[in-house]
Amino acid sequence: MAWLKGLLAVLYIARVSAQSSTASTTATACSSTIAPRHAPSVAPGYSVQVVASNLRDPRGIIFDSSGHLLVVQQGYGISSLSLTDDGGACVRAGQPTDIVLGEGFNHGIELSADGSTLYASSPEAVYSWDYDANEARNTSGPRELIGQMGDANGHVTRTLLLSRQVEGMLLVSRGSMSNLDPAALDISTGVSTIKAFNISNVTSTPYNFAQDGLLLGWGLRNSVGVGEDPATGGIYSVENSVDNFVRDGENIHQNNPGEEMNFHGYLNGTETDEQGENYGYPSCYAAWDVSAIPNNEGIEVGTQFAIGDQNSTLNDTFCREDRVPPRLTFQAHTAPLDIKFNSNGSAAWITFHGSWNRDDPTGYKLSVIPFPPPPSTSNTSTIDILTNPDLSKCPYECIRPVGLAWDSQGRLFMSSDATGEIYVIVRNDGGSVDDASPTSGLPPTSTGSAPGASGTTAGAEPAFGGGVSVRDVTAVVAFVMALPFA
Repeated sequence: MAWLKGLLAVLYIARVSAQSSTASTTATACSSTIAPRHAPSVAPGYSVQVVASNLRDPRGIIFDSSGHLLVVQQGYGISSLSLTDDGGACVRAGQPTDIVLGEGFNHGIELSADGSTLYASSPEAVYSWDYDANEARNTSGPRELIGQMGDANGHVTRTLLLSRQVEGMLLVSRGSMSNLDPAALDISTGVSTIKAFNISNVTSTPYNFAQDGLLLGWGLRNSVGVGEDPATGGIYSVENSVDNFVRDGENIHQNNPGEEMNFHGYLNGTETDEQGENYGYPSCYAAWDVSAIPNNEGIEVGTQFAIGDQNSTLNDTFCREDRVPPRLTFQAHTAPLDIKFNSNGSAAWITFHGSWNRDDPTGYKLSVIPFPPPPSTSNTSTIDILTNPDLSKCPYECIRPVGLAWDSQGRLFMSSDATGEIYVIVRNDGGSVDDASPTSGLPPTSTGSAPGASGTTAGAEPAFGGGVSVRDVTAVVAFVMALPFA
């Protein structure tokens, strides 16, 4: 009867792998729900619900110490959402309460470790306020901490991250003023850089962004997402690369260059080769679809290569030897906007806002990467958790993920600016999304591949057809073998 048991196992696997991965409701129905503007597809084992809707371009989000969800509504200000929590994904927000109003506030938000100080950024400056979490309101006027950050044009987000590893260090990311910004060639401009500022000893005079602070990296076109690995203290960013790319007279922008995840060292004084160095922009970029690159000898996924026509000073050799390569590379134009680690550093969650300058839309998803990450040459590093079911309708009829925030129960919240919504992501088995195993309940399918690429998802076991892994086969065979055959 062994052959029969084996056959049943194969049939069971085929049935499992054929099941749809789309779902947008929780395993347990909520007493009330908010219908999403565009229903997403959700990976098996996970569920999502809309927490809030009708917001004005929600971007950065964070929870205060009393459980209020603070939201930056781009071009409007910072608001607080009080939540009604019935457990799991059954979370609903009341009407937003304004905290700080101002058209300049567009993305960056942070809170001190004790929850008593609120930080936010405009294109020109970083401000702080005394903050009362019980009342969800500021109790002082604004104090300018960092100024002279640049013009209010180009890439105007100024992402903030307050280190939880090194007290008092506030990271600020500033992007370029145009697609190919020559000012980024001059380190003194502060353009396309990430810096850290010690705000525990600020004076009445604000820091000058371009002149002051600890330089973590430059030559970074627009690193909107910045995260700190809680396990190692390592600083990572996710970078949006250029929109149009010409190499040796050929336009290859559809699938090159790739978006990047970069490593920037540590804040505790540990020395690394990467910290403070140049990451390439606007001269060198990371390869994604190697087959589409003219004169691609020696280039693989993640290799830094030169834009335009090569010459004696700007060429592939210079880019490989004198510029810092990305730690990981993603599909061109996916537009990563946030990176949040889980509490033990075993996974990094990344929002991909989605493309605007590609014939076939790409991105528009929430993904997770097991940590430590796979090799830098991987083109299958991401595991997609929330996606849009029909990318041909994007960007106008799609969720566009932006900001991420963990609540005290390990649930992950996500903003979608284009739809004016906040979502919550939970696991169907009742476990925490902030679990040591980010792939719990997921079939380890390959995602994010370059055109024509193949392979298995980083951190997963080799897969059979339909995304069924060795682990899946083993479990099914064990189950079938345990059945009471005569």
